[in-house]
Amino acid sequence: MGDSVSVSIKGEKELVAEFDAAIEALPPEAKKIVSKGSVNIKADTRRRWRGIAHAPRLPLSVSYDLTESAGEISSEIGPVDGPALQGFLGGIIEFGGIHNAPRPGLLPALAAEEPKFAQQAEALLAKLLP
Repeated sequence: MGDSVSVSIKGEKELVAEFDAAIEALPPEAKKIVSKGSVNIKADTRRRWRGIAHAPRLPLSVSYDLTESAGEISSEIGPVDGPALQGFLGGIIEFGGIHNAPRPGLLPALAAEEPKFAQQAEALLAKLLP
């Protein structure tokens, strides 16, 4: 019953220093990845919604907002409404309505960007944590 196990970790301080350096470098690099993905999704959505006869200004309403808070970087992408825009039609165009078939733009654009985004995020982690 008197058996005991002792563990010693060599390189602990170096590993902690690598993690600390990665955490400091992450926000600027991650912000670039999220921003680039947002721009790509916005552009792709605009392209997919171009040429809709009853919503010619809808593509111009697609925008994104980048938000940073407490180590988190996020982006909200979609149509916005305004006096010269038709953002209010975004949901109807994307998902369809009683008189209109859906013409998805935002969800396919998101799906197309996802693998590129994941690849860039993995590459960033590999770079920061060798």
